[in-house]
Amino acid sequence: MTSTAAGPLFSSRPEAGRRLAGVLSYLRGPDVVVLGLPRGGVPVAAEVARALDAPLDVVVVRRVTVPGRPDLVAGAVSEEDMTVVDTEMIKAHRVSWQALHRAERIARAAVEYSVAVLRSTRWCEPLVGRTALIVDDGMATGATARVACLAARARGADRVVVAVPVARPGASALLAGVADGVVCLHRLHGLVSVGQAYRDLPPVSDEELLPVLARAAARPRAVRG
Repeated sequence: MTSTAAGPLFSSRPEAGRRLAGVLSYLRGPDVVVLGLPRGGVPVAAEVARALDAPLDVVVVRRVTVPGRPDLVAGAVSEEDMTVVDTEMIKAHRVSWQALHRAERIARAAVEYSVAVLRSTRWCEPLVGRTALIVDDGMATGATARVACLAARARGADRVVVAVPVARPGASALLAGVADGVVCLHRLHGLVSVGQAYRDLPPVSDEELLPVLARAAARPRAVRG
């Protein structure tokens, strides 16, 4: 659905996750793994994983922003050493390669820290031969979703689907060739920040995600033969 909504579309990330799960029932099955994008995507993904009776894991990504302009995304990096660069953004804002590399190093350091925290008490959920359902709280540019798809493929996923509650129209174009499907509840014209679509979107730390992941891991799941 394409929208020009003046007010928030969702009250919170969990509420958005429950609504998103309602259109993802066709993916329910023993081979699906839900991957939340830290940090804000994990509370959304937890609701999706619960509804689909699927395991919950993460794929760690960080945006690479234009130096001095944190609102402009020049690309993204992820675990599995994947990188996506928006060459048009770099040219438009005359970002030097030296400045871009510095920004990438900062983003990679953030990825390494998050991996150290989020993997401190658990292993990665195996993805070989399975469907990776990548979930975030929104998609303004598509850069982090694209690099997450590449990371999931590197971990052996056979099929990759991206699902978000809200996205900017056209953002999914960046997923061509890396995602097998994209599910979005609302495509919002004028979306600059994901926070525009939520009434309440507090920042989330890596440490706050640990109990969310622990609860998902402890949840009894149906046995399928």
